[in-house]
Amino acid sequence: QVQLVESGGGLVQAGGSLRLSCAASGTYLSIDEMGWYRQAHGKERDLVATVTGRGVTNYADSVKGRFVISRDNARNTTYLQMNALKPEDSGVYYCHADIRRTRLPRFDDYWGQGTQVTVSS
Repeated sequence: QVQLVESGGGLVQAGGSLRLSCAASGTYLSIDEMGWYRQAHGKERDLVATVTGRGVTNYADSVKGRFVISRDNARNTTYLQMNALKPEDSGVYYCHADIRRTRLPRFDDYWGQGTQVTVSS
């Protein structure tokens, strides 16, 4: 069974920083893209940032220049460094990964349990 375990959420004042981590565990062959998504209360889950296995990154416009996504392939872990946080960054942050479990040429979606980030004004 594959699991994504997140950590690093919490409460921070506007302008502060937080670092989220997400580690993949279990039995699988490879991981393609990893990323972070955010769901504010009563809203849909939106993309925050993604990183491919080769390190190509993609960011939502709202976080460009403030957030940095990175990845440690040896540890099967992705990180999200969040700087200059704003109240509108608040929400539950979910880790996502495309994981290949078998020899079939197919990657399946996996999600973490979510970690709450609250930015106070």
